Amino acid sequence: MALVPYVENPLPALSKLHNSSAQFRFADRDLRLAQDWKSLGVAAVVWDAAVVMCMYLEMGTFELKGKGVIELGAGTGLVGIVAALMGAKVTITDREPALDFLSANVKANLTPDSQGSAVVSELSWGQDLDRYPAGGFDLVLGADIVYLEDTFVPLLQTLEHLCSDTTVVLLACKIRYKRDTDFLSMLRRQFRVEEVYYETQRDIHVYKAWKVSPREDL
Repeated sequence: MALVPYVENPLPALSKLHNSSAQFRFADRDLRLAQDWKSLGVAAVVWDAAVVMCMYLEMGTFELKGKGVIELGAGTGLVGIVAALMGAKVTITDREPALDFLSANVKANLTPDSQGSAVVSELSWGQDLDRYPAGGFDLVLGADIVYLEDTFVPLLQTLEHLCSDTTVVLLACKIRYKRDTDFLSMLRRQFRVEEVYYETQRDIHVYKAWKVSPREDL
């Protein structure tokens, strides 16, 4: 997730982003996520897409216990934290400037018996991908990570590297502009993509994607 500081926005709809923390209940736990809009911008607030992704995970469509999961552009870490509390082995990633903030949220919200279920790691899309095992994850998660056109190609490179033929990608997105649907079109060149959930109140779509096998591509 990009690190872009913003001036304070007076719109009521955005006022919650300026709170120093946000509280949720997921995986039978009360969670408190620190936020720091003024210092770290969009990387340090909980966006609706992350909340909806956690709601979708709690529906139980995917068995998380014991699965290898990586979250991209984790920001505050909410999605990765919930996945770890639900039994997954999670690698929670973002760019280097966000890692201290992210690590503090992860440590504060994981139970002692789940502390070993999550690691925080630096990942800038498209760079040094050999630090992560090719096709080494069961599930790739991304919440509100599709919004900057300059990141689309490196994000696709990253997904291509992380995914095996059996890996599932879940992306929670708010479709704001044409460029957002353009990314989905780009994704469909390498992956099968289907919408699996839509949360009407927050206007968030959840997409499932998986690699096109050579046989399917014939």
